[in-house]
Amino acid sequence: MKANNELFADVILPLPLQNLFTYEVPEKFRDCTLLYKRVTVSFGKKKLYSAIVVRLHGEKPTAYQTKEILEVLDDGPIITEEQYSFWKWISSYYLCSIGEVQKAALPSGLKLESETKVFINPQFEDYASVSPKEELVLQFIESRQIVTISEISNNAEIKSSLNILKSLQTKKAIVLEEKLKESFKPKTEPYVYLSTEYDSDEKLNNLFEDLHKAPKQMALVMGYITLSDYFKSQKRDVRQQDLLIKVDATSQILKALVDKGIFFIEQKEVGRIISEGNSGSKLKMLSPVQKQKFEEIKNSFNTKEVVLFHGVTSSGKTEVYIHLMKDEIEKGKQVLYLLPEIALTAQIIHRLRNVFGDDVGIYHSKFSDAERVEVYQKMLSDKPYKVILGVRSSVFLPYQNLGLIVVDEEHENTYKQFDPAPRYNARDVSIVLAQLYKSKVLLGTATPSIETYYNTKSGKYGLVELFERHKNLQMPEIIVADVREARRKKKMKSIFTPLLFSAVDESLANNEQVILFQNRRGFSPYLECTLCGWVPQCEHCAVSLTYHKHTNSLVCHYCGYTIRNPKRCSACGGTSLETRGFGTEKIEEEISLLFPDARIARMDLDSTRKKKAYETLIEAFQSHKVDILVGTQMVSKGLDFDNVSVVGILNADNMLNFPDFRAYERSFHLMTQVSGRAGRDKKQGKVIIQTSQPENEIISFTKNYEFLKMYHTQINERRAYRYPPFYRLINLSLKHKDHVVVTKAAKEMAVLMRQSFGKRVLGPESPVINRIQTYYIKNIILKVERERSFQRAKDILKDIIDQISMQESYKSLQVVADVDPM
Repeated sequence: MKANNELFADVILPLPLQNLFTYEVPEKFRDCTLLYKRVTVSFGKKKLYSAIVVRLHGEKPTAYQTKEILEVLDDGPIITEEQYSFWKWISSYYLCSIGEVQKAALPSGLKLESETKVFINPQFEDYASVSPKEELVLQFIESRQIVTISEISNNAEIKSSLNILKSLQTKKAIVLEEKLKESFKPKTEPYVYLSTEYDSDEKLNNLFEDLHKAPKQMALVMGYITLSDYFKSQKRDVRQQDLLIKVDATSQILKALVDKGIFFIEQKEVGRIISEGNSGSKLKMLSPVQKQKFEEIKNSFNTKEVVLFHGVTSSGKTEVYIHLMKDEIEKGKQVLYLLPEIALTAQIIHRLRNVFGDDVGIYHSKFSDAERVEVYQKMLSDKPYKVILGVRSSVFLPYQNLGLIVVDEEHENTYKQFDPAPRYNARDVSIVLAQLYKSKVLLGTATPSIETYYNTKSGKYGLVELFERHKNLQMPEIIVADVREARRKKKMKSIFTPLLFSAVDESLANNEQVILFQNRRGFSPYLECTLCGWVPQCEHCAVSLTYHKHTNSLVCHYCGYTIRNPKRCSACGGTSLETRGFGTEKIEEEISLLFPDARIARMDLDSTRKKKAYETLIEAFQSHKVDILVGTQMVSKGLDFDNVSVVGILNADNMLNFPDFRAYERSFHLMTQVSGRAGRDKKQGKVIIQTSQPENEIISFTKNYEFLKMYHTQINERRAYRYPPFYRLINLSLKHKDHVVVTKAAKEMAVLMRQSFGKRVLGPESPVINRIQTYYIKNIILKVERERSFQRAKDILKDIIDQISMQESYKSLQVVADVDPM
């Protein structure tokens, strides 16, 4: 074949590699449209990967010998052109490879994993050379016939299986075969069909005659005729389960009819996403004030691509969002509605489906892989969802005609992906996504982030503000309870000040509900020996272990390391171990002792691990099956409960004292947001903030709802100390298992960075927790002025990282770049 007739494909491999890789397109695939489809390719030593074709050309690489594409996996494109442009931007901006973006963007069910399958070699006879351990492995393989390396490794009796397998392979006792495993399989269900032999009335009457002595079989046939609308021109498919339930028959009776050739059964592909059969259209009327703000937002969109909707809690922002969404859908556009927490989807989905029916799709990590694949594939179909409600990963779906993105609670740091790469902020990337589709972005919140509000003041974003609660409800009364003073006067009831205790007592007496907020899960942050001061530490991280009473264990919240609760001090052998501090578990226990008749529930990461846990908890609280809800920051985010009269913030000091330039801003956000859960119907709510720092200015700003004062204080500090929004930040985390190596590497990197960036470089410094999962950490921060080229700074930084990483002594060093860290 002549070189100029050769066809090559550039593909994205799902690996942390910077470049695209080129493969030759075999003759048999040249008539296919390969662009944006998944293909199977070989890379490295016998490893197979599913890659995505992003370019076709005739330019043969000169740097390496090309391999052929082995297989084409898709009938149609799996990504769109806009998605590919979006991926490239994220890769460039957030200093990661496009392969890492691909891994984050595609649901797991569409990623193929290379699994090495192990077979017994039937020609092998030299069993005398096999060791006892090798014989154990061979027996395990023989019992399964085909087995993967991971299955062998997970067998408790077999250790160091890779070395054993290598030895067995050398002896030619086993054969290894590399196969791609596709993790998504369409869901199928059995459907029942009447044989074509009975397609006339005469034949059907003869069948009834034959079955008159088998009444149960006759009932099944009659049930089928009813369910299928058999005598109508448009027959319906009949699901096996529905038929058996309708006539109360067993599968054995059905099998008898199948054996006779009367029925046959086919497996039919069905969706995992349950349709509620809701056509929607229950659109509520906007109040005069909401209508005014709706028009203001639409007018702002005439001149601005991004608009901030700053509305106090319970002002009816969601209803305004829904009317704006309705407008876009009537234009034939799609809408993305982003939320910071999965918990919020449980309430909002019902409001959206009342209006948009089954045109609403949901996308988040509590869905199974197969469910996420179905949503993804529907978005590629000719009938995609018109509305997607989801968390940050929803930005990666294949939209076809996106018209509006609503980012609710835009201030939330949970929009930021921390690990693994790409470390993107869904709020920020949604603005880039909107630019690709020439659509608009609405940022909504009661407590705007400093950066977003600054962008409105500088004219970059539009601003619409709503400071009136819906139905003229009063803002909650915020009372500050001095914990230090209550302790001095010995008036504390366990962890509750007299103010909070009496407020909870009064609320329960009035048959009202209470939310108690503590941003720390578990029972106690740590245990301490009262004799010598010993505190149990994680073996892998520089952090104390958190006590979880319900499992009687100590857990590391960074790596998951867990031990049983010790009975003795490991240092002095004493038995006097006491808990220090308190988390949501302890609050739950203490409140149940103080109010034994109250029904109490807890909402935190531990209590909401199951798929339906959020919905169950929220429904129970909403229907007043729960009197007191104890929770972490999950309870602060936009939940709408009509009967909450009291909110208690148990320990505001935890937030205020965190060593971060955003600590005061976040404290104001959290306290204001959780306060907004109180007094949402008929009467003014009450919020009790427990703190040892009642004089702190952020406590004062929160108490008096003084967002602008908080903003001006913080913006002046940010300007003085060169922080966002005046400077952009990149945080470099260097990680290594040897403290000496990481310290030396960090110093060398800081020297190289200062040669280019001068005083813009801070560090290296150890973070508050300087060892996580056995890796020691050093951080270096780069500050870049807004008016400087951020891309140029990142290019220089990439060269410096490469200089350090390519040194032999730093071969095992990990360098993680976090652009715009939160």
